[in-house]
Amino acid sequence: MNLREVTKKTKAKHGKWYSDACGTAFAMELVGERWALLIIRELMFGPRRFSDLRTSLPGISAKVLTERLAGLADAGVLVRRKLPPPAAAQVYELTQWGYRAEPLIQELGRWAAMSGAHDPTLPLSPISFMLSLRTMFDPVKAGEWRARIGFRFADVVFTGTVENGAFTVKREEPVDTDAVFSAPEASPLAAMVYLGMPASDVGVEMTGNREAARRFMTLFDLPEQIG
Repeated sequence: MNLREVTKKTKAKHGKWYSDACGTAFAMELVGERWALLIIRELMFGPRRFSDLRTSLPGISAKVLTERLAGLADAGVLVRRKLPPPAAAQVYELTQWGYRAEPLIQELGRWAAMSGAHDPTLPLSPISFMLSLRTMFDPVKAGEWRARIGFRFADVVFTGTVENGAFTVKREEPVDTDAVFSAPEASPLAAMVYLGMPASDVGVEMTGNREAARRFMTLFDLPEQIG
């Protein structure tokens, strides 16, 4: 049996656009349609409802979102499931393979931020902001420092942990944290972290250990613009 016969038996639909064996070409066939990669981004911290995704991606229509979710499910990137009672809501969740796209999203974001055309003042979703923190985190600056930092937005909360030179994030209620940042949306926090704007000027409330909050904000830097 030759290689072509073997690959025909796989589930993947490689070659529908480019007829190119390169993995990059196949990746673009999987997530290269408009909105697809941003939908994956919005699912990086756990399952979400259709309405949640539309709120986080205000420029997408219900029709396009439905189409992209179906395409990503068909490709094995995500699954649709129903939560047990009392919620009984239908949600979309990344597969184990889908979650492995995070480094791809991080590197694309880091690369794009090197462009002089990048505008960090544009709106962004809370999940996009939290992923940006994971992307721009500097383990050298963190060193051996350990801290738990909470984030409260209008409709979602997160807890970030700095430990062993790494920064992890979970979509969970901030408990036993050193400090908590609260804002109605993510853009004010982005302005504070990346542009050095004072919390009082952008409407961010900081509670808890203010020294821990200030140190946390020093651990993230946008890359130097070279393009």
